[in-house]
Amino acid sequence: MRLGDLPHQGGGRLFVGSDMNTLLGLAPFILFFVLMRLSTPLMALVGATLVSAILIGRVAMRGGSVKILEIGSLVLFGVLTLYTLAARPDWSIAGVRLAVDGGLALIVLVSLVIRRPFTLQYAREQVPRQFWNNPIFLRTNDLITFVWFFAFLVSAACDAAAIWWPSLPLAAEIVASLGVFIFAVWFSVWYPKHVRRNIPRPAGAG
Repeated sequence: MRLGDLPHQGGGRLFVGSDMNTLLGLAPFILFFVLMRLSTPLMALVGATLVSAILIGRVAMRGGSVKILEIGSLVLFGVLTLYTLAARPDWSIAGVRLAVDGGLALIVLVSLVIRRPFTLQYAREQVPRQFWNNPIFLRTNDLITFVWFFAFLVSAACDAAAIWWPSLPLAAEIVASLGVFIFAVWFSVWYPKHVRRNIPRPAGAG
């Protein structure tokens, strides 16, 4: 398939699919970090586990395919919840966040290693099947997924720093973690549009 064969309608969604769907897949993690500020680590883990199960149930009821991120989220939060109930560890905020951020980074890394970047599954729901194996489509999702992996790895590093260097200002950790998350969201929106603008249009296209 040539570059010119790619459709030009649909903006950046040609390469990424629905950005809202990708963020929906991250809903358990977003909820977890919100609840960590409002309640206990156990409640945050239980809430994230329930949302993960709801997302998988929602997909199953609609007859769709369950995503790597959704399965990984349920396993991660489910295991951490059971561990917390059974072992009753004295979680610090940074400690439980490190477990979650590290687990999330691992999930995304595994999706890259097995050549199923997690954004690809969301993208394929928005793109005709004939473009699923297009090199540009695949390469774009590889890069966007890698950016997300980098963002989660930085967040995990910030959590580790808060544990081993408690004198570091809390504001610095929050700014760094939030900053890389915002960057990943921005890049997920900007990069597909950038790629699309650089695809040669077919002869005679308007």
